[in-house]
Amino acid sequence: RTPHAGETPAPRLMLIDTNIHLGRWPFRRLALDETPALVAKLKQFGVTQAWAGSYDALLHRDVTSVNERLVRECDKRGEGILIPFGTVNPALPDWEGDLRRCAVEYQMKGIRLYPNYHGYLLDDERGHALLKMATEAGLLIQIAVMMEDERTQHPLIRLPHVSATPLLDFARKHTGCRIQLLNSFRGVRTPLAVQLAATGRVFFETSTLEGVAGIENLLKLLPEKHLLFGTGAPFYIFESAILKMRESRLKKSEFDAIAGRNAISVLRMSKRQ
Repeated sequence: RTPHAGETPAPRLMLIDTNIHLGRWPFRRLALDETPALVAKLKQFGVTQAWAGSYDALLHRDVTSVNERLVRECDKRGEGILIPFGTVNPALPDWEGDLRRCAVEYQMKGIRLYPNYHGYLLDDERGHALLKMATEAGLLIQIAVMMEDERTQHPLIRLPHVSATPLLDFARKHTGCRIQLLNSFRGVRTPLAVQLAATGRVFFETSTLEGVAGIENLLKLLPEKHLLFGTGAPFYIFESAILKMRESRLKKSEFDAIAGRNAISVLRMSKRQ
C-alpha cells in the first residue's frame, strides 16, 4: 500500500544487520540458532548483508578454530548474506597471530571483541594493544558492551558491562580507528554516546535501544550517520528490531541511512577520514 504522509517507509533495496551471531548460546537453546533458520529469517525481511560473530568466541579458548569454523559456516550456509567478524582474545597466547589471520588470511572487514568475557579492559595494556593493532590493520572494531541483561545472567557468570569511557581518549588519539559498540544502550549513557560520536570514529547499533519512538528520540541527540541497524539475533527477537525502525517517525533519508547506507559508509571509511 501507499504510506501515509509522515509514515516510515518499509525497508527497500538495502537492509544490513550489523549484529548477529552464529552457533549456540552457551546457556540455553535459542530459536534460529541453526544457521539455515537464521539465514531464512534474514532473507524473509530483505536483509542483504549480516555481520556475523560466533557464540563459541565467548568461552572457547581455541580462538583460531572458532574463527575458522565461522568463516566456513558463512561460506557454506550464508547464501551470500553472512559476513564473518572473527574474534581476538588478548588474554590468550599468540592473539597477534589470530588478528593477522583475520585481517590477512580471511580478509575480514572487522573483528568482534568481548572484553568482559575475556577478562581485560579497553584501557589496560592488553586492550590498548589490541585496539591499536586492529586499527593499524584497517579493521572495523566491534565491541560487545554486553551479551545478556545483567538481571538474567547465569549465577556463576555475572559480568559487568564493558566500560566504553576509555574509547574517548583512544578515538581522539588514534584518528584512523573505526569502532562500533554492540548491545550498548543499557551500558552506555546517552551523554557518553554523544561524546563518543563526536570523535567521528565511534558508531552504534539499534538492538538494545528501548522505549517508544526510541530511534526517533535518539536522533535528536546523536547524528544519524553514527547509528546502524542491528538485531542481536538470535538472542534478541529479530522482528523487534524491525518494529523499532517502523514505529519511529523517520524521514526516508534517515530510515535508509540507518537501514544500510551507514553500514556501507563505515566499511568504506579510510584511516584518514
